[in-house]
Amino acid sequence: MKGYVYILASKKNGTLYTGVTSNPSRRLLEHTRELTPGFTSRYGVKTLVWLEVHDLVVNAIRREKAIKKYPRQWKINLIEAVNPEWKDLSAWLLDT
Repeated sequence: MKGYVYILASKKNGTLYTGVTSNPSRRLLEHTRELTPGFTSRYGVKTLVWLEVHDLVVNAIRREKAIKKYPRQWKINLIEAVNPEWKDLSAWLLDT
């Protein structure tokens, strides 16, 4: 089963959240509609700015844990390497 690591942001250079899921469309809807109370709903973190696909969920979990240990600037550089304008990628995700 595939796994997906993602980063959500409240705005450009705003609050960041790193997560992992096997169903990114469902998980994004949970975040954007605030269906699960917690960090993302508390801080308005709803914009999908980065996504990485892994063949196995266990690899995605490993990558998520590694990313969470990196400094904030490293995460910003990761986002801006593929999404320099911090565009919302959720429309692309929901179309696939």
